[in-house]
Amino acid sequence: MIIQRASCFHRALLTSLEKVGPRYFIASAQTSAQPSTYRDYESRDIFDWDNLGFKLIQTDYMFMTRSSQNGNFEKGKLNPYGNIELSPSAGVLNYGQGLIEGTKAYRVDDGRIFLFRPQESGIRMQIGAKRMCMPSPSIQQFVDAVKLTTIANKRWIPPAGKGSLYIRPLLIGNGPILGIAPAPEYTFIVYACPVGNYLRNGTQPLTLYVEEEHHRATQGGAGGVKAITNYAPVIKAIQKAKERGYSDVLYLDSVNKKYIEEVSASNIFLVKGKNISTPVASGTILEGVTRKSIIDIAHDLEYQVEERLIEADELFSADEVFCTGTALGVAPVGSITYKNKRINYKVSSDLISEQLNSRLVAIQKGIIEDKRGWIIEIK
Repeated sequence: MIIQRASCFHRALLTSLEKVGPRYFIASAQTSAQPSTYRDYESRDIFDWDNLGFKLIQTDYMFMTRSSQNGNFEKGKLNPYGNIELSPSAGVLNYGQGLIEGTKAYRVDDGRIFLFRPQESGIRMQIGAKRMCMPSPSIQQFVDAVKLTTIANKRWIPPAGKGSLYIRPLLIGNGPILGIAPAPEYTFIVYACPVGNYLRNGTQPLTLYVEEEHHRATQGGAGGVKAITNYAPVIKAIQKAKERGYSDVLYLDSVNKKYIEEVSASNIFLVKGKNISTPVASGTILEGVTRKSIIDIAHDLEYQVEERLIEADELFSADEVFCTGTALGVAPVGSITYKNKRINYKVSSDLISEQLNSRLVAIQKGIIEDKRGWIIEIK
C-alpha cells in the first residue's frame, strides 16, 4: 500500500482540561506544524459512538492564523476551541466575504488515522479566494493546519466504522470595512467535529424534489466556489422540501430552467446502462472532491463517464441516480419528484453507486492500494 506519511507528532498527556489554561501550540504557517502537547485519551471513553449523528459537538482545539499586510499568513496558534471576536464592521459580516471547506479524518481497523485528499480542499480554497478577492493560505499551510487540528483532536476521532472527524477550514474577512471592498485583514480557522451519518434516516435512499422556483446559483456568480454566500439562499427551498417529506432539493439552471445542476450540498450522477453522467461544472456547480474521486474510480472500473448538460427530462429514463459529497459520501437516490411526477429508482446491493462507494471506502481505509496519493497517514 502506497501511503503518504505525514510528519510524526510529539505527544504528551494532559491530565485535565483545567490544566490547559492559556496554553496553546505555536505552529509555523510556512512549514510542517508539530504540536508539543495535546490531550490524549481513549476515544471510547468520551462518547456514545453508536448514536453520533451529524450535529455540532465541541472538540478540544482549533487552529487560527491571520494574514499580514502583504496578504501572507502568519504563524498559527492552536488554541482551545472557543468563540472568536469580530468587529461589527468585519467584511464577512457586512459583505459575506468568506469561504468554507470540508474534509475528513478516519480511524481504520488497526488504529491508524488517514486524511482523504486534504490538498484538493486547499486547492479549491485558493480558487475560491481568487474569485472572492481574498488572500489564501498556501496548499502546504492548509494541509499542515488540517494535520495539526486532527492530531490535537485525536481522541474525538470515532473508532473504525463508527464515523469520522469532520474538519472544517474557514477563511473569513475579519478586518473592518465600511464601503464595498476587500477586507483589510483575513483569518484562517480550522476546527473539527466527530460525525456519523449525514442523513437523519441513516442509510435510507435519498428522496429529492426538483426545485423550479428558487435557484442555487447563476452564471457569472460564485456557485462554482465554496463561498459561504452559496448556502443561506438554499435553506428556504430545503425547508419547503423537508416539510413535504423529501430529503433534499435538486436545482435547475437559472437560465433555461431545464438542466439539472446539483443538490443543496452535493453533486448528482445519473446511470444508464454502463454510462454515468454528471452535470458539467461550468461555473454554477461546485466541483466536489468526492465527485472528482468517483469519476476517477468509475474510469478505473471501465465505466463511460460524461460531464455534460443533463436535461431534467432525462431523470425519467435513468436506471439509477446517486449523490456525492464530503459529508454525504456516496448516497443512492430512491426517488425524484419533478413536475408533480414521482420517479422511482431501483435500490439494491448491486447498484453501480454501491460498487463505486465500496471502492472509494476501501481506498480511504487503506484496504486496497492507493495509486494516486489520495491518502495521508498521520501519527
